[in-house]
Amino acid sequence: MNYRTLGRTGMKVSEIGLGSEAFVDREEQTSLEILNAAIKLGVNYFDLYNPEPYVRDAFGKAMAGRREKFILQGHLCTAWVDGQYKRTRDIEEVKAAYDDLFRRLGTDYIDVGMIHYVDEQVDFNEVFGGPVMQFAKELKAQGKIRAIGMSTHNPRAALLAAKSGVVDVIMFSVNPAYDLLPPTEDVDSIFEKETYENALSSTDPERQELYSLCESQGVALTVMKPYGGGALLKAEESPFGAAMTVPQCLHYCLTRPGVATVLAGAHDVEQLRQAAAYSDLPDEAKDYAAVLSTAPAHRFVDKCMYCGHCAPCTVGIDIATVNKFYDLCQAQNTVPETVREHYSALRVKAGACIQCYACESRCPFDVKIVDHMAKARELFGE
Repeated sequence: MNYRTLGRTGMKVSEIGLGSEAFVDREEQTSLEILNAAIKLGVNYFDLYNPEPYVRDAFGKAMAGRREKFILQGHLCTAWVDGQYKRTRDIEEVKAAYDDLFRRLGTDYIDVGMIHYVDEQVDFNEVFGGPVMQFAKELKAQGKIRAIGMSTHNPRAALLAAKSGVVDVIMFSVNPAYDLLPPTEDVDSIFEKETYENALSSTDPERQELYSLCESQGVALTVMKPYGGGALLKAEESPFGAAMTVPQCLHYCLTRPGVATVLAGAHDVEQLRQAAAYSDLPDEAKDYAAVLSTAPAHRFVDKCMYCGHCAPCTVGIDIATVNKFYDLCQAQNTVPETVREHYSALRVKAGACIQCYACESRCPFDVKIVDHMAKARELFGE
């Protein structure tokens, strides 16, 4: 398993994490088997949005005696009311549900206090200007949470969170299908196949801005929905007209700027092993370019997807990384100091390009790489 830094929190997290939807309506023993297998496979990052008492109890038993092996996203604003899940902004319900979370987990701290499911502007304003955010800040000041997070499917809400200076971690839905779509407050629409009939090609600018801002500001992205609810794994449901594999979906997410970990869905131990095996696979098994570059519709064109097919460069430029740094700056219309420092650390800069065009002959996305290198040289000055 490979590990990444969770943005400015400094926590080291497994690049493959585990979501918790699979634990709903499952026997406790099954949940414990999956959690024990995750630890053995090197997974240390877990999302726990569930208010269901039996799910929280299962996590508590799995964590007993080895709390340090779990880096946990524990969601604020999810409550168990009258025997069912409720997303709430009622501060008394929020506090009671979080007290219940601490008690059932048998812990005195949560690593990331994740404010749950903020997709609408009105909801964002209520959360950030009201008692929910105040409660989150109090928990952090008391050491009961180590970082504040927010989950959302809407890049506009995510951008507001990233710019707030308060949110350290954003749980966001990332995959190549969703990246095509403009922002919306209607979360259900991104799961409908009809949505993609008029989808634009290449990454939506606001999503690109989000990835870039998070990378440069040290706000970590933790990924949900890497398989698009399973649609990307089935040719008949995928907007690309071809099935992607689990490693391809994971690799796409992990090559987006700002991403620290992908919360893979796993309904059993075998599915978990399949996701965790990603770290040991050769590059060709992770390669998503063939699917995205040859799709009959929604093809990504002249947009670097950081897939690495352009390599090796004749003079040794890391083309994908140069393009990523350039894109970070373009999305924000500035050159963040962190990005400038990272670019300066490159062994070979864009200015070394000899315009041989060998890279362009290999690029599956028709990126005008020589032009991109010239623009990067002009932007960074070398």
